[in-house]
Formats: sequence, structure tokens, C-alpha cells
Amino acid sequence: MMHAIPLQALRAFVEVGQRGSIKAAAEALHVTSGAVSQQIRLLEDRLGMALFTRERQGLRLNAAGLAAHPALLDAFAQIDKALGTLEALKGHQTLTISTVATFAASWLVPRLGRFKQLHPQIEVRVEATSALSDMRRDRVDVALRHGLGHYPGLQVTRLMAPVLVPVASPGLLADGVALQEPEDCLDYPLLHDADKADWSLWFAAHGVAHDPRAGRGTAFEDDYLLIRAAASGQGLALVPQAYAREEIAAGRLAQVLDKPWPARFAYYLVMLPDAMQRPEVQAFAAWIQAEAQQEVAQQEVAQQES
Repeated sequence: MMHAIPLQALRAFVEVGQRGSIKAAAEALHVTSGAVSQQIRLLEDRLGMALFTRERQGLRLNAAGLAAHPALLDAFAQIDKALGTLEALKGHQTLTISTVATFAASWLVPRLGRFKQLHPQIEVRVEATSALSDMRRDRVDVALRHGLGHYPGLQVTRLMAPVLVPVASPGLLADGVALQEPEDCLDYPLLHDADKADWSLWFAAHGVAHDPRAGRGTAFEDDYLLIRAAASGQGLALVPQAYAREEIAAGRLAQVLDKPWPARFAYYLVMLPDAMQRPEVQAFAAWIQAEAQQEVAQQEVAQQES
């Protein structure tokens, strides 16, 4: 008897089959490439057969995958439609927001009180998760996604690009060599996000020649974990300035150099095409865009003063 197959695995299969890429599917689902790969492996293990042909350019559905993909695609479309019908029957103003835990804790949640003051009639629910998600299936009204802004089939509004700053624990800096120029950071252990690309790009932006040490070090899937590792003295980290402010003010982190750098990825407000027909979604979209504009203005002032 075949073991039950999780819907997340089937959803990952449908998205990768549509896009031909683990990375593109991960961006569409607002998760890491590793999470999508894990779901594909789980599905193929449960079925006892491969569903894709691995190619240099990406993944291509093999004969078995092509046989199953259209029916599963239609099935998820029917599920989405049924859930949308149920959502429309609710009739009262609720707003479900999906985002990653670090952004929720460090940026969104501290500001939500202002939104509630402006719109006390709207019941807000925040889902802080990096799990596979689908906006119709999971009944998510708006998502705050971190990526390159390519979310096919969804309405996308760019909010802001975080400015990354190099930080470390004061204890690590006291025991190590003095940091006066960007290349001095190479004398310390470097901590990375999952892509392990930011340090190399930061060094290049500040005129440091390519060095293999820029790509070495421990990597973390979540910025919160990256900040915790830096605060515990494990190395230097490039983190969003907005996330580091509280840690710096508390003395748990110190900015090692005044060398901010705009990240490649930005935060986007993402929603279904018809979501703006609902007044609660309109209210939230207007509010968060104003908050993001204020954050960008603060960043610009800080850079001018530095």
C-alpha cells in the first residue's frame, strides 16, 4: 500500500513542473530552494520513481511526470476555487498576512499597532512561517515576500530593499584584529545567509579583489538565526540594518564598519489579482506602502549623515 503523500509535496511537484526550475518554484511559493527540493525527493521516494529529468538548465518532466502533472494542476485549481468560495462566505473583515519570521518580528509586528489604531474593525492574523504556502489554498490575503519580484499570476508591489550592514559581537571585535577597511573583514570568520553570495558582492562593491575566503563560513536559512550567531561571537555577518538596530542598541551587536550596501533582494507586497476588491486589503496595502516609504526615507537620511 502506498503511504499517504503530503499535499505540500504534490504542490511542489506542480510548481516545479510548471516552471522547470527548483529556484523559480521556491520564489513562487515563498520558501527556500532546499525546502522545494526536499518535497520533490519525498514525493519521488513515496512513489518509488523519478518524475523529472535533471538537466543543466533545470528540471524537465519525464514521461511519468508528464502523465500526472495536468491532472494535479487541475486538482489544485479546483481546490483554490472552492476555498475562494468559502472565503467569500465569511463576510466579515479579517486579514491574513503571510511573511517570514524575521521580517515579522523585527519590522512588521512592531508597527502593526499603528495599523490597528487606524483600522480597529479589521481582525489581523499574521502567519510567520517559511513553509510551502499557496495564497488561495492557505487563505492568505496578502504576503510580504523577499525576493526578486517575479511572482507570476499575482499582483506585486515593491516595498523596499533592505540595506545590509556588517555586524559582530563586541567581544569578538575586542579580541580580534582592528577593522579599518572592508578587506580586514576577511581576517574573521564570515557568517552567511543560505545563498552565501552577499559577502562576495559586498566586497566587490567596496573595491576588494576576489578572495575565496569571502565564500567560506557557516550559512543560515533565516536572518534571525544569522543575527543570533553573530551575537554569540561566531563571526561577522551582513544583516539588514532594520533588523540589527535593536541588537546594536542593546549592546549585543556592533556595526563593524560604516559600509552599508543595498541587498539584491527586496521586499514585495504580493496578493491575488482580485484581492484589492476587499476594503481591508486596500487599507493594509496603503498603510504598509506608507510605512515602507518612511523606512526608505530613514535609510537615506542615515546614509547622508554617515
